[in-house]
Amino acid sequence: MNRNILAQCRRGIDLKTIILICFLCLGITFQAMAQSKETVGFKLDKSVMAEAYWEQWNDSLQNQIDVNIEKYRKANALVKIEGVKKGTEVEVTQLTHDFGFGANIFNFDQLGSDELNAKYKNVFGTLLNSATIAFYWKTFEPEPGKPRYKASYEDSAEFWNKLDKPWKEYHWRRPSPEKVIEFCEEKNIEMHGHPIIWGSKWNHPTWISKDADKVDEMERLFNKRIKEITNFYKDRIPSWDVVNESVEPNPSQKLRYGVMPEDYTFKSFKLAEKEFPESVTFCINDSWRDVYPPFIKGLIERDAKIDIVGLQMHIFDSGSCRAISEGKTVFPNRTSWKPEDVIAYLQTLDSLGRPIHLSEITIQAPGDTPADEQIQAIIAWNMYRLWFSWPSIYKITWWNLVDDCGAAGEPTKSGIFTRQMKPKPAFFALNDLINRKWRTNLTIKLDQNGRAEFSGFRGKYQLKWMDEEGQEKTAEFYLKNDGDGLYSE
Repeated sequence: MNRNILAQCRRGIDLKTIILICFLCLGITFQAMAQSKETVGFKLDKSVMAEAYWEQWNDSLQNQIDVNIEKYRKANALVKIEGVKKGTEVEVTQLTHDFGFGANIFNFDQLGSDELNAKYKNVFGTLLNSATIAFYWKTFEPEPGKPRYKASYEDSAEFWNKLDKPWKEYHWRRPSPEKVIEFCEEKNIEMHGHPIIWGSKWNHPTWISKDADKVDEMERLFNKRIKEITNFYKDRIPSWDVVNESVEPNPSQKLRYGVMPEDYTFKSFKLAEKEFPESVTFCINDSWRDVYPPFIKGLIERDAKIDIVGLQMHIFDSGSCRAISEGKTVFPNRTSWKPEDVIAYLQTLDSLGRPIHLSEITIQAPGDTPADEQIQAIIAWNMYRLWFSWPSIYKITWWNLVDDCGAAGEPTKSGIFTRQMKPKPAFFALNDLINRKWRTNLTIKLDQNGRAEFSGFRGKYQLKWMDEEGQEKTAEFYLKNDGDGLYSE
């Protein structure tokens, strides 16, 4: 490869082309690492967790998780190929996952170098098949009537590569959506918009007053935003957080985000239902609080179109991660991470009759040592296994992929990569699950009738075999339900 590049230099190939070739090679290498049958660098060091932790995650629970994964995440495929000999071998390769493994894609082209940006992008399509795209109103429309649908120079890698302190820019973690959408469309990454309406300072535009006597104007602008987002994107983005974090955790105390239009959550969902195409799914997104399930239930009973229940699980303080590793019960963001409590929460939410999206996951390393990074990896390993085994959960979204790339107040060690895009143990743990343990690749033999069956994780498959003339044949099918497969003549 090096000699080829030098030869191209002599023939006058420009430097930009050479750099692109190098980054493509980097992407191929990263993809091979992510999807290889050997998980490079991963070792589950159970010794970093206290005995009390493993008593919670005991063999009985682990075995039940395995049983549920087999039961809820796999289907029985049928293959029937005419005109082949008995014993013909068919190579089965799973190409995609039906289940959603995602992250926010907020640092698109913002990591400070083309090399780091290329590595970041290659996580999507190798480890992850889903991306949450930033639509925070405050930075999407920093001036009234001037939304940032299309990218400008300020969204280019060249702009971000020149900055020493990128986090000081107003649109840090807020790339213009269009080129992110184009990237996801090109790589077949499932897209989720976040959020349309949210009363927090992170989303609420500074040019919209929160004075009590201006609440009618605020509501008018809420409605205008929903209609504009709908008219521009239609069904291009298949799912949205219509309203984010609108539950009042302490209804009898001071309002969470100050003055907001009355009943704005319900009104926003109803208007979105009227404006968006029917195929677009609507999510409500908040954390596990005592008031969250009944709040959702009330909206559903009033006929709000809530298709998905979004659940956040954030650990924003290192002390909680440390305590979890010691087997202690802690409640970061009012959420216990003990498996028995997580199961109880999920059972409560299942009563709402909606699929669940683990929409924002933050698990940090409690310190800088290798043992601390192992703690992060083990918590992630066990929680992902539990979530993946739960039948109503259809997607899990890690919040910040890269260390030191969160919003102010979010932990700096919660990525699965370092700031220089070096994979951490948490990456290798998730890669081992997603690309090895939860991916079906095998060889089957056809019987005298050209038939064979196998059990596989749901998703898209490729089959490869040799016909009677020695010619290689390939075919694809999607395994969703028992009996799906290939019926070739």
